Amino acid sequence: MKIGITTFVTDEGISGPKLGVALEERGVESLFLPEHSHIPASRKSPAPGGGELPRVYYRALDPFVTLGAIAAVTERLILGTGVSLLIQRDVIHTAKEVATLDLISQGRFVFGVGAGWNREEMADHGTDPRTRGALLDEQLEAIRAIWTNDLAEYHGRFIDFDPMYAWPKPVQTPHPPIFIGGGEAAAKRAIRHGVGWLPAAVADPAAIPAQLAQLDGNDLPVTVAFAAADPALIDGYAEAGVQRLVFSLPTLPESETLRALDEIAEVADRYLVGGGVLTQLDEDSAHGEPAFDY
Repeated sequence: MKIGITTFVTDEGISGPKLGVALEERGVESLFLPEHSHIPASRKSPAPGGGELPRVYYRALDPFVTLGAIAAVTERLILGTGVSLLIQRDVIHTAKEVATLDLISQGRFVFGVGAGWNREEMADHGTDPRTRGALLDEQLEAIRAIWTNDLAEYHGRFIDFDPMYAWPKPVQTPHPPIFIGGGEAAAKRAIRHGVGWLPAAVADPAAIPAQLAQLDGNDLPVTVAFAAADPALIDGYAEAGVQRLVFSLPTLPESETLRALDEIAEVADRYLVGGGVLTQLDEDSAHGEPAFDY
């Protein structure tokens, strides 16, 4: 099982490139960035976790631009959106952005998409929340047509374009992996499209079999996000055969981020690339600096 990190990269925390280098040094396989174009001041949609919406939602950097910067300073780190709000995006522009990022990263991009939760944000983009699922279905079909055909066309209820040319094509064939984020509805959509599923982690390892049973026996790749640093949970997902487990990393200044990252890496050490981690403690000791006081 592979180990990833998801976090909000903002203008107030560690920079994307510095984070990418730190993850690669520690053997973390992947980084997934969420997307919010803006947060409407009149928002009525409840926050995903309840209560006040965390500050990071208001300050998130664009994931595609940020991942492009990270691609330039890393060699192995898998770069993903977790998730991109495709329903708020132009599908032709997005097809080019993803293909471009896959090209400049030499085939290291993973496209996580979702139907979103913030209805006011959707509405500002002209997206009807009531039909966003049907829109996402068409967008996925259209974007795959653009990626895989030299002469692509698509005619649907929401997406409609005549034959066209669009390059670059993605490096990965037939295209970058697609993962649909969410619960039961997302699992059903992943089954219909034959792509990966990206659910949130359960809290109790005993609930893992029931969660994965939502795939109804379909052998699809699964990336589980927002996992707690619990050894029993990590081993439970590994034994269940999920492809990747992604931990949440808080958005903090650089030194505090590295400390939090080292704590996660220590718990997940045996699943990291290379079977070991380069921790901040190691770096400090190597340079004669005092270690962090835990």
